[in-house]
Amino acid sequence: MNLTVRDKTIVCGLFLSKFDAKGLTALGFHTFKEAFNVLGLAINAKPASIKNYRDEMDPLFPNSRLGWHKRKIREHCQKIYETYHSCDLEEMASLMANITGCDLTPGIDGADVDETESFAKRLATGRAAENFFLENYRSEPEFASLDAVDVTQTGCGFDFRLQHDLITSFNAVEVKGIRLDRGSIILTNKEHLVAGSLGESYYLYVVKNFDDVPYAVNYCDPLRAGLKFIRTERKVIQIAWSAKL
Repeated sequence: MNLTVRDKTIVCGLFLSKFDAKGLTALGFHTFKEAFNVLGLAINAKPASIKNYRDEMDPLFPNSRLGWHKRKIREHCQKIYETYHSCDLEEMASLMANITGCDLTPGIDGADVDETESFAKRLATGRAAENFFLENYRSEPEFASLDAVDVTQTGCGFDFRLQHDLITSFNAVEVKGIRLDRGSIILTNKEHLVAGSLGESYYLYVVKNFDDVPYAVNYCDPLRAGLKFIRTERKVIQIAWSAKL
């Protein structure tokens, strides 16, 4: 089924209505507001729309909320309900990963995926934060007149290239996200090396406070901006299976 943005928004609402607090925990969200913000940004939908669809679905699933119990569910919501309402939590969680584009595999630049990280954290530090950047980066004075080119899949050590008039002059932007006002972020070794090489042309754009009202803090030349980065090393064991033919 090819889902539109509206369809994806309804699916998110259905998931949060059907599985309620258990669904939040399964995906790693701490509050519904965080879920609305992160999921909405990830699929380019308004967080309030996900809440509204959750409320519309509430009369169909027993929970403590009344929802829109006095109004008949609309046809486009009924269609999504009939398609997915019988899915269990694991099936719906997989669908949520699919519609939000949450990549749970190692990054192209060789960064290791921490399997202990929740779906919510991976999404907030990835797709949701990147979409927040695309919607808001022109509010940064140094970015106002520039166009952003998505280079997240090239493994170049940053997420967006902001080109100047001069062909060889550009700003590199690495986007991160954290749930609260304070937290920690991680630069891969490649990102750290490129940040050191580009200096004042490299920006670390951190989206904060997904738990309430998201906002961004922009760090120019992050390795020299007063942030203290601590080197860590981790050994990863990879298992492969071979057979003689």
